[in-house]
Amino acid sequence: MNTGIALLAFAYVLSQFFRAFLAVLSPFLATDIGAGAEDLAFASGLWFITFSIMQLPIGWALDSIGPRRTAATLLLIGGAGGAAVFAVASAPVHVAIAMALIGVGCAPVLMASYYIFALDHPPARFAFLAAVMVGVGTLGNIVASYPTTLAAETMGWRAALWGLCALSAATAAGIWFAVRDPVKEPTEQKGSFAEVLRIRALWFIFPLMLVSYAELGALRGLWIGPYLTEVFNASPRLIGQATLAMGITMVIGPMAYSPLDRMFGTRKWVIFVGSIGMLLATIGMILLGESSVIWVVVLMCAIGFFGSTYPAIMSHGRSLLPRHLVGRGVTLLNLCSIGGVGIAQFVTGRIYASTAGSKFASIPFSLILMFFAAALTVGLVIYLFSTDTKPDKA
Repeated sequence: MNTGIALLAFAYVLSQFFRAFLAVLSPFLATDIGAGAEDLAFASGLWFITFSIMQLPIGWALDSIGPRRTAATLLLIGGAGGAAVFAVASAPVHVAIAMALIGVGCAPVLMASYYIFALDHPPARFAFLAAVMVGVGTLGNIVASYPTTLAAETMGWRAALWGLCALSAATAAGIWFAVRDPVKEPTEQKGSFAEVLRIRALWFIFPLMLVSYAELGALRGLWIGPYLTEVFNASPRLIGQATLAMGITMVIGPMAYSPLDRMFGTRKWVIFVGSIGMLLATIGMILLGESSVIWVVVLMCAIGFFGSTYPAIMSHGRSLLPRHLVGRGVTLLNLCSIGGVGIAQFVTGRIYASTAGSKFASIPFSLILMFFAAALTVGLVIYLFSTDTKPDKA
C-alpha cells in the first residue's frame, strides 16, 4: 500500500464516519437545534442521494481526468465545506444542507481506489483489495460510535465538526500530491454508461446492490439511535457502545467474505447465503423488537456482519466489466448501493412519522424492519437469476 492508497483509505474512513455519526449525535442535535428523528432521516437520506447522483459524473471523471484530481477536489469542496456548514448549524435545515455537501465530498474516494485496483492490479486481487479497503474504511463506523459520544460530551459536537473540517481539507491536499493515476494505453477504447447498461448480466445484480446495503446503511447510519432511545430509554453512552459493537462487525464482515469466493469457487452463492443470514437477523429483530436491548444489539451486529456483502457484490459486478468500462461500471454499481440507502432513509422517515406515538414504542421500528425484509427478499429472488462467475486464481 503506497501513500496515495493509504490516503484514499483514510478518506474512506471519513466517508464511513460521516454516513454513520448522526445516530450518535441524535440526542445532542435534538436538544441543541431541535432536530428530531424524521429531520435526521431526511438529512441522512440527502447524504446518500447526493453521493449516489455524483456517481455518474465521477464515473466519467475517473475515465477522463483520473482519480487524483477527482477525489481531491470533491473532498475539499464537499467534505471540508460541508463539515464547516454542519459546525455552525442552528436549525435542522442546516444539517440537511451540510450532509448533502458532505455526500458530494465523500462520493469519489472509494471508487477512486477501486479504479486504481482494477487497472493497476491483477483481476484475482480485486476482491481482496476491495474488501481490505472497505474493512479499513469501516473503522469510521467505530469512530462514529462511542468515541464520538465522548467527544460530543467533552469538547462539544461543534468543535468536533471543525476538527473534521480541517482533517478533510488536509486529506484532500494529501490525495492531490500523493495519488498517482493509472497509466492507460493510448489506444484504449472509450466507454459509455449506455454500454455498461447493455451488459444484461448486470441487471440481475443491480437490484440486490440497491437493497442489501440500504438496510445496513440506514440502521447503522441513523435508526439504531432512535430505536434504542425510544424502545429501551437508552442513554447516549449505551447508544455509542451499541453502535461501536455493530461497527466492529462491519469491519470484520468484509474480511470474512473476502476468501470465500475462492474457497468455494463461486461468487454468487457466497453472496446469496450471506444475504439470507442478514434476512434472518432482520426477521429476528421484528419478532424480538421489545424483548431485550441485548438481543436487539446482538441481532443488529448480525445484520452488520452478514450484510457486509458490498465488496463481494462489487467484485461480482466487476468480473462482468471489460477494462475500458471499469470506471463507469463500478460507479454505476455504487450508485445503486448508495442510492438505495438514500431512498430507504426517505421511505423509513415517512414510515416513522406516520406511526410515531403508537401504543407500543417498537411499532414504527418493526414496520421499518418489515420494509427492509421485503426489499431484501425481492432483491434476492432477482439475484437468483444472475450469472455466476468463477474467481480468478491468485
